[in-house]
Amino acid sequence: MEAGFQCAGCGEWNLTTVDESAGRTQTYVEDCQVCCKPNLLCIEYDVSADEYFVTAVLE
Repeated sequence: MEAGFQCAGCGEWNLTTVDESAGRTQTYVEDCQVCCKPNLLCIEYDVSADEYFVTAVLE
């Protein structure tokens, strides 16, 4: 499933693919597609909204 996150370094929006089989709560690092800074993504699935919410902080 595709989800988006705002880079914690430059503020640009990025798209990422969430592995739905990995559970409702996930954490992994992904580089920003614009500035290449590593972002620690914290992903949580919201059952009522039927979507993933992604927050990013610089690693």
